[in-house]
Amino acid sequence: MRVMSEARDAEPAKTGRGHRLPRDPRPWARRHGWFLAVLALGTALRALAMLGYRPALWFPDTYTYVVTVFRPRPDLVRPAGYSMFLKLLEPLHAFAAVTVVQHLLGLATGVLIYRAARRAPRWAATLATVPVLLDAYQIELEHLLVSDTLFMFLVVAAVALCATRRPATVAAIGLLLAAATLTRTVGQPLIVVVAAWFVLRRRFKPAVVLLAAALVPILAYGAWFHATYQRTGLIGANGVFMYARTMSFADCAKMDPPPDLAVLCDPRPPERRPPSQEYIWAKDSPLVLRPGITFTKENDDLAARFATLAITSQPLDYAASVLTELGRTFTWGRPVYPDPEIYAYYQFPVTPPGPPGRYPAQVGAEYAKLYEQGAIGTRIVEPYAGWLRAYQDLARLPGPVLLGVLLVPPVAAIARRRGGRRPGTRPAGAPAWLVPWSVAVVLLVTPAAAAEFDYRYVLPAVPLACLAAALSIRPERRPGSSGRSTGA
Repeated sequence: MRVMSEARDAEPAKTGRGHRLPRDPRPWARRHGWFLAVLALGTALRALAMLGYRPALWFPDTYTYVVTVFRPRPDLVRPAGYSMFLKLLEPLHAFAAVTVVQHLLGLATGVLIYRAARRAPRWAATLATVPVLLDAYQIELEHLLVSDTLFMFLVVAAVALCATRRPATVAAIGLLLAAATLTRTVGQPLIVVVAAWFVLRRRFKPAVVLLAAALVPILAYGAWFHATYQRTGLIGANGVFMYARTMSFADCAKMDPPPDLAVLCDPRPPERRPPSQEYIWAKDSPLVLRPGITFTKENDDLAARFATLAITSQPLDYAASVLTELGRTFTWGRPVYPDPEIYAYYQFPVTPPGPPGRYPAQVGAEYAKLYEQGAIGTRIVEPYAGWLRAYQDLARLPGPVLLGVLLVPPVAAIARRRGGRRPGTRPAGAPAWLVPWSVAVVLLVTPAAAAEFDYRYVLPAVPLACLAAALSIRPERRPGSSGRSTGA
């Protein structure tokens, strides 16, 4: 009778919606013990960040986001999604609350990856969560007041829902991708990628629902932007960024630009030029020297024409430049790039950063004091900060390992194709790993093609690459099988 009672206690209880909850959580915890250990360690590391760097770490972009909180209008350089996120938390009047929420989003991303990889072997699903939960640079990024953690969570949540067949959930995918796009514009191509995946699986109606759900908020934001600036788009800096991107190779002797474009030429040879971002912000940039602010419609259109001419005149040079920037993702070390100042923002600092120097950032700092209702800055508390700095010296995902993770899905697919399907298995159309893998690749390639390499642009792609690798090694499905579930 005792054995029967214990068996009944271990049986999962049904909820009102048919889901099963374990009456005794101990067997469930044992089955998922490795993941729970990784999650607990990730939580402890984030608590250490909160203790060591109070209340948050600042980045140059932070001040612009805070200005938009108090001056609700579209920004010309970056969309207002992250500012809306900050606005939601403004009643708390604490940047510490923002970093807590961002750390929770990082942990939630790890849970989403593990849940989405439920059909993979449990060890593979656990390994897929290690970078997002334990990478020191990921934890530092969550502690920075920038949009990347929010963007990463929104994209991973959208991809994790892609196995659904319910129209309401498909609409949620579209809304999540729209929110990601309004947080960082690199989200725009992801809408096409995910919709294409549904089409490849011959699920045309969900693809239409997804596109409709994504387009409504994006078009609404575009209408707001147009009403403010009488310009079409989500931002007013696409041409400027492409101009800066092409200055790594643009040779006006080969381009032969008309006089109005020639004013944007740099006579220095490409190998002696500064990083691309300097052509946007440096006072001696040909574009910055033009009348008006850098991001006027006239300047942006002129920069776009120059970039188009550079790419069409030197397509091979452009391709080589993109590959060079992309290659920085996969280096073993972590060389200083694009410059020491930006590089230092991604390290847990030894001393508190100084006050902002540029005037727009100084304006943002005053608004930040209003947001906090007090003084702003970063207080470094030892020994917690020192422990984190020591951890950051050791715990990161090297570039070649990320490259290996990206190669796992196509290599596994080729191996399966050569080996042939086992009897009793069936093809499933586009494989499940294809959507996270494609999204990860787009997230890595787009900055290299349209802006420049930046270490923080890599991190949102990592959990998706790991998810794709885990899904690619799952056993082939047999007819009628549902695979492993993390809920049992």
